[in-house]
Amino acid sequence: MFSNRTALLVIDVQNLLVGEGPFDGLAFLLRLQSLIGACRQGGVEVIYVRHDDGPGTNLSRGEPGWEIHPDVAPIPGERIFDKKFNSAFHKTDLRSYLVSRDVQSLILVGMQTEYCIDATLKSAFDWEYRIIVPEGTNTTVDNDGLSGAEIVDFFQNRIWNRRFAEVLPWEDVLRAIESR
Repeated sequence: MFSNRTALLVIDVQNLLVGEGPFDGLAFLLRLQSLIGACRQGGVEVIYVRHDDGPGTNLSRGEPGWEIHPDVAPIPGERIFDKKFNSAFHKTDLRSYLVSRDVQSLILVGMQTEYCIDATLKSAFDWEYRIIVPEGTNTTVDNDGLSGAEIVDFFQNRIWNRRFAEVLPWEDVLRAIESR
């Protein structure tokens, strides 16, 4: 299922966002832990993306909320790309790094489904990456119109799957990584 040219992209799983109580938060973190661990064991590079809203915010460089959540934190040597826009590709070095590593496929996980995950996924699609979204590995909080559960379901099943990405059961993705 996955070639040697696959990377796991962990987007914006930061203390502030996790602390806002996203949909299925604990199970989401446990799924990410399993995938990250399997990728590390199976030789799939784990790459992190961290959002910075700028000075004076709780999501700015150096603030506790800006840090990657400890349950899924990078280990020494894993790359972190900082961004100021929804897409992890916009005005970052992510694209050139992926090209330098000959990455062709991205397993995309993280937060917030309707903002940074959606924008990054569609940018990756435009760059012609194969995109895999394991079910239950992206999340968001309720908004004024929809619950976090409704948002996740809408994007995974009505927007992304078979249009921009392959949305697959997370257990299948985990097994495929473990069997590499």
